[in-house]
Amino acid sequence: MMSLRAVARSTPRTLSRMSSTATRQIRVAQPSSLLRTAWAPLRTPQLAATFSSTSLRQAPKNEADQELFAKLESELQFENEMKEHEQLPSSIKDFIDNSPYELKDEPGQEDVYLVRKMGDETITVSFSISDLTNFESDPFADEDGAMTDEELDTPEGKRLAETEAEEGLGDEDMTTPVTYRVNIVVEKPNKGALNIEAIAQDGTILVDNFYYYKDPKMAHSSSPEAVHGAEDVYPGPPFGSLDEDLQVLIERYLEDRGITQSMALFVADYVDVKEQREYQTWLKNIKDFVEA
Repeated sequence: MMSLRAVARSTPRTLSRMSSTATRQIRVAQPSSLLRTAWAPLRTPQLAATFSSTSLRQAPKNEADQELFAKLESELQFENEMKEHEQLPSSIKDFIDNSPYELKDEPGQEDVYLVRKMGDETITVSFSISDLTNFESDPFADEDGAMTDEELDTPEGKRLAETEAEEGLGDEDMTTPVTYRVNIVVEKPNKGALNIEAIAQDGTILVDNFYYYKDPKMAHSSSPEAVHGAEDVYPGPPFGSLDEDLQVLIERYLEDRGITQSMALFVADYVDVKEQREYQTWLKNIKDFVEA
């Protein structure tokens, strides 16, 4: 589900914009001081029109900058006020205090990393705030079974929509949870690496794919060479098609390395906190640029 902050952010706050627009319209409608002077009749209509049109062309640029700056400042103040009334989720503090993983979060970057050593293994878990921003922009983009506008226009589509509305199925679809992609790499010196693609959802880590690479770079790098090399490697069968006992043992293997429910909760909450922090920085950077 979308966070309360995301809902509040998307709620229109247009009062100040409407006020400034009305003020601008009133100001433009007023006659200029030049036309109110006694010298106005002495000037030719052509010169007066030329002066007036030039003034109108130049005014919006400065005014637009001022309005944009004011809006950015208002948005930044709104976000800061929301932050003052929020507390850091306990899942984040508990995970950082009790987990063997070291958090690596570079300001301005979307990706977050958790790294730990376990014997001769190096384990890296990564996730991104892009999953949250993509979900906020279109929360139903990946919804299975959703009808298109063309299908809704058909008689069958209309009847199905009416049936879902009567049964309350449409309201249930509105609670689509956010899923966060989690990439897990377990590597050993001179032994290659395991690359596990998973998702964190509702406090659970769910494995999607399980790969083995002789070259660990294929699990870490996004260069064209590494991507091309990874595509040529046999990926193994889909995780869900493996023997159930094998699936359970792989999940236990990950749990022994700290890929647990506490990590799933941490990922979901930390993405929300980091996205908020990056958004505030983004607002401030643009405001400073406009002001300069």
